[in-house]
Amino acid sequence: MSASSDDPKTLVSTEWLAAHLKDPDLRVLDASWYLPDAGRDAKAEYNAFHVPGARFFDIDEISDQRSALPHTVPPVEKFISRMRAMGVGDGHQVVVYDGAGIFSAARVWWTFRLMGKMDVAVLDGGFPKWRAEGREIEDMPPVVRDRHMTVSRQNHLIKDVTQVAHASKLREAEILDARSAGRFKGEAPEPRAGLRGGHIPGSKNVPFGTLLNANGTMKPVPELRTVFEAAGVDLTKPAITTCGSGVTAAVISLALERIGHRNHALYDGSWAEWGMYDDLPVEKG
Repeated sequence: MSASSDDPKTLVSTEWLAAHLKDPDLRVLDASWYLPDAGRDAKAEYNAFHVPGARFFDIDEISDQRSALPHTVPPVEKFISRMRAMGVGDGHQVVVYDGAGIFSAARVWWTFRLMGKMDVAVLDGGFPKWRAEGREIEDMPPVVRDRHMTVSRQNHLIKDVTQVAHASKLREAEILDARSAGRFKGEAPEPRAGLRGGHIPGSKNVPFGTLLNANGTMKPVPELRTVFEAAGVDLTKPAITTCGSGVTAAVISLALERIGHRNHALYDGSWAEWGMYDDLPVEKG
């Protein structure tokens, strides 16, 4: 990724971050998160080493823990209090990364946008690329000063199960599923017990990995368009992104934003919710 394609509202390169690392109003967040079967402890890895000054954003803890669904959007008050405690607030440029490349960081990028904070970008290629380039890392916790944060929740960026069922029935939006082809078709097992296999009727499969290069960076804009078109996506229609539990759906959201498709929302419950209820229709194959 060349410096010319850096965009502090979507995606920035490791070069960009290295050049801005000492900026007083930059805040770096490690948003690493892994599926249970990955056998990785995101917090332990952060404690061992991270980008200098990075704070750890715990996706499971900074969520609505009253919900039966995994890591759903936190209440506004909780988001504000957690960000203040991390020293993240108004006037900050936020850069989010994860330990996989581009995986869970996009979810936190989307969460900030949902809260009305637009000066937030994902680190292209994440911590693996940063480390592969031999860039500075540390194991020290950052010095944090409280910072005021105001939030203006953007409700059009999120959909609930009723809205998604409506969109599926009327085919009024493109529902884009980031899960693997096997899970989408109902041929591969779901990682969460008790969920049915298959996909939301009328949805299109855009596995999040198809939007990325082999090194974990996001494909250039023309190639992203090609991926969506190859998946049969009508880019003139509104989009709703979904996945297993609302994490990799945000990778599609980020890619849509990169290509200039502004009319998209994320289905927060995703398959963890849809696959749980027998009265919701499912397609296979």
